[in-house]
Amino acid sequence: MAELRVKSRETGATATVGRTGFPHVTSVTGGTLDIVTSPSQAGFGPLDLLYASLASCLVLSARIAASRFGVLDRLVEVSAKVTGEKAHDEPSRVARFDVEFVIRGDIDDVVRHAIAEAAEEEICTVSNTLCGNPEFVSRVTG
Repeated sequence: MAELRVKSRETGATATVGRTGFPHVTSVTGGTLDIVTSPSQAGFGPLDLLYASLASCLVLSARIAASRFGVLDRLVEVSAKVTGEKAHDEPSRVARFDVEFVIRGDIDDVVRHAIAEAAEEEICTVSNTLCGNPEFVSRVTG
């Protein structure tokens, strides 16, 4: 397995919601996002953000993988479409993630598959976390 270079960046987010209205999310770096809750509203809902986090991490990881495989100069574009299926039983959760990579460039199919596999199974922090069993440490205050 390749050695990971870790660059420190402050991470985290705070979501707030009142008695009515929609959640508002602020990142520790100052980004903001309003969350939608109705299926007919345009925007990001909580599951969309989960899928977006995975998709974003996968395309960045695929670019890293292309560099490691020595084909970054031939890479034109990477996209990852992430959807999923919610479990039909309790607890409420995503039971399956469906990922569709499109890797454009002068790269053969064997290397395309190797890039996708390395991105999903080795490099992407989000996919590695979702495949694991992370610990949750919660605190409640008033």
